[in-house]
Amino acid sequence: MKKLVLVLFFTVSFFSFSQETIEKETAMELPKMSYLDSLKATFINHKTSNCIDERWMAELSNEDIFEEMYVDVTESYIDSLGNVTYNLPSYILKRRLAKLDAKSPISIEYTPALENVIKAFLKNRKTSFERLMAISEYYFPMFEEHLSKYDVPLEIKYLAIVESALNPKARSRVGATGLWQFMYPTGKQFNLEVTSYVDERYDPLKATEAACQYLSSLYDIFGDWNLALASYNAGPGNVSKAIRRSGGSQNYWNIRKNLPRETANYVPAFLATMYIFEYKNEHGIVPKKAPITYFETDTIAVKKEITFEQISDLLDIPIEQIEFLNPIYKIKTIPFTTDKPHYLRLPKDKLGLFVSNEEKVYAYADYLSKQKEQIQVTNVMAKTKTKRVDEIVKYHKIRRGETIGGISQKYGVSLSDIRKWNNLRGNTIHAGKTLKVYTTSHNVSTTTNYTSKTKTYRVKKGDSLYTIAKKFPGVSANDIKKWNDISGTKISPGMNLKIKI
Repeated sequence: MKKLVLVLFFTVSFFSFSQETIEKETAMELPKMSYLDSLKATFINHKTSNCIDERWMAELSNEDIFEEMYVDVTESYIDSLGNVTYNLPSYILKRRLAKLDAKSPISIEYTPALENVIKAFLKNRKTSFERLMAISEYYFPMFEEHLSKYDVPLEIKYLAIVESALNPKARSRVGATGLWQFMYPTGKQFNLEVTSYVDERYDPLKATEAACQYLSSLYDIFGDWNLALASYNAGPGNVSKAIRRSGGSQNYWNIRKNLPRETANYVPAFLATMYIFEYKNEHGIVPKKAPITYFETDTIAVKKEITFEQISDLLDIPIEQIEFLNPIYKIKTIPFTTDKPHYLRLPKDKLGLFVSNEEKVYAYADYLSKQKEQIQVTNVMAKTKTKRVDEIVKYHKIRRGETIGGISQKYGVSLSDIRKWNNLRGNTIHAGKTLKVYTTSHNVSTTTNYTSKTKTYRVKKGDSLYTIAKKFPGVSANDIKKWNDISGTKISPGMNLKIKI
């Protein structure tokens, strides 16, 4: 009996010891959970989905359509187009324009110049308009709400297409910025804040509010929406001068010859855009549906300074989405000030996650701030021991029209290194942003000198500088003009163009 008891005791002890050993070994094998992961594990309603997929994000952030529209308005001259051939009889166009005129407070008259612009857009920009119509579903409901508030015709929403091609980050070569292309002084006049951290000209909501106020005030001056639109582009002073030079005429088409070229193109481009949107079905234009509208996002006032990276890590939302929805913040950081609140815009499901876990979000920001201070102190100590005098870092501010290829040539480094140093996925860069460039061979990890190759491209029928540039990564239309001493945008089939790659 004693032997049986002893056997049972040792058996139980052995299995207990084995189980304890297995548990210890398993615990040792499990990776240590990070502070971020442990914090997110406590989030309320943690499982959410992104509202904006990558393809839709890319479309909303498009730059190519803006470039097309910018060239059409600023560099082309519609009176020199000749008779554009497109299957749209003049009598049908006149009838349709008359119907638009009857239901709009904006005067819409048929002119041969307007017919030419409409036909040119339908012939050359049909695909672009299909894309613009999809993007418009995102913004137009918000535009219409504000236009209605200020008794501005709802058709004025089409002006944002001519101004920016609905790109909230659009920036013209003269510095006009955002969906409604405000210059710095005009933005300040309508209380759009511009600081080292913030540029509210990029904010769709605030810029739309300012645009409505500005357009309403211009209409009060001229009493005509076409003249108000011309003033929005050229300034009321230039329109007043054009009226005087035209013998006091108050009709846009009568004073148009005395307006700057861009303004002479501007109102016809607006009216042509309105026509194409209103008669898209008749021209076989089928826009894609927008998966989300601006009203499916919302804002919250931040209570502490927080970065886009911290928000991205906590809410599992790509930084690109945060940047798109919050374009006013220049350095991807939302500042906190007691005198003026600053807001974070997110898809509503992500905003709900933020609100439900607000204290934990700010606790994480505080934690990272303290960690950063410790790391900075450590790095300073390390640098005093190991700093080398030949380590030079330059910061290049991107100008309008510059390409990543041109910048790499300027500094004698490779495209891949510039992309690596600045965490770029492709060759797209944006004017106003800053690139970090290591300029010595010591710092370049792969190629110390970048030598461009010159190719010859023979222009084909239907080519434009823009479409040719698209064939070569990192090349812009401006690059081609510079390399080939082209002053305007006109090219002819059979021309040989130098392309540096």
